[in-house]
Amino acid sequence: MEKGPVCVTGGTGFVASWLVMRLLQHGYTVRTTVRLDPECKRDLSFLTSLPRASENLQIFNADLNQPDSFNEAIEGCIGVFHVAHPMPNKELDEEAVTKKAVQGALGILKACLNSKTVKRVVYTSSASTVAYSGSSQDLVDESSWSDIEFHRSLKIFGTSYVSAKTKTEQAILEFAEKSGLEVVTLLPPLVVGGFICKNFPSSVSLALAMILGNRDNYRYLIRRSFVHVDDLVSAHIFLFENSDAKGRYICSSNQLPIDEMSQFLSAKYPDFPIPTTDFLKGIEGYKSCGFSSQKLMSFGFKFKYGLDDMFGDAIQSCREKGFL
Repeated sequence: MEKGPVCVTGGTGFVASWLVMRLLQHGYTVRTTVRLDPECKRDLSFLTSLPRASENLQIFNADLNQPDSFNEAIEGCIGVFHVAHPMPNKELDEEAVTKKAVQGALGILKACLNSKTVKRVVYTSSASTVAYSGSSQDLVDESSWSDIEFHRSLKIFGTSYVSAKTKTEQAILEFAEKSGLEVVTLLPPLVVGGFICKNFPSSVSLALAMILGNRDNYRYLIRRSFVHVDDLVSAHIFLFENSDAKGRYICSSNQLPIDEMSQFLSAKYPDFPIPTTDFLKGIEGYKSCGFSSQKLMSFGFKFKYGLDDMFGDAIQSCREKGFL
């Protein structure tokens, strides 16, 4: 049975493109947004060649800098998956990134409200919105919120991202409460797995730092949590289709300290020069807390994939696309 239409923002990204693929497979009519490409240099064939895409996928131009640009894609939809996020770069400082993310998200929510047809919005947040509260808890749940100043004090990379994601999610939940629009948010940790997008996903690159020999990134792997992209996308669809879902949901399936990751990768991929546990003892970095997915699982969601799948699928995609 054909379902939808639904809109996925940021369709060229890692998670969003996988979500588009799965929604099409689930029988949805899908609209997705991509940034304007005046010179027509962007190759979107990885989206347009998906099964059922020729009949059931429409691609619209929209940009978070112009929130009204999402109106056309959202008009008439029954649901919206807001995945798009501005990535920090040299031209965009923390304040600019956060402002762009918040204003873009609020514009999208207003378009949803004005449509009179959107029944539910699913926002792709981040576990970074709960990870840096400053408490000493080893395991946090959805009641936690990150403190931006605490993250800044750690002097580690990513304050722009943590700030933008945290303030955007807070603004979205506040808007939903005031307007009555049904919104759920999903909080994934490091997302790993296969990918269909053209670019090398930054989360996959970080997860594969030991495979790729990116020593500068080892300090970000002291203790990390992971989720397979397919589990994350399944959770998006699961929460969209369950009308009783409310509020925030952490979506994290595995946690691994860096020494155990070294042992795991060495055993599974002996052809790669994985750093030894002795070598890694000298690596210093922030030990992230773990994330409880109890709320999501108690609602009936089941994770399908483990670390073998995450790394195996990621490495296969890297090989297919020439990144390895």
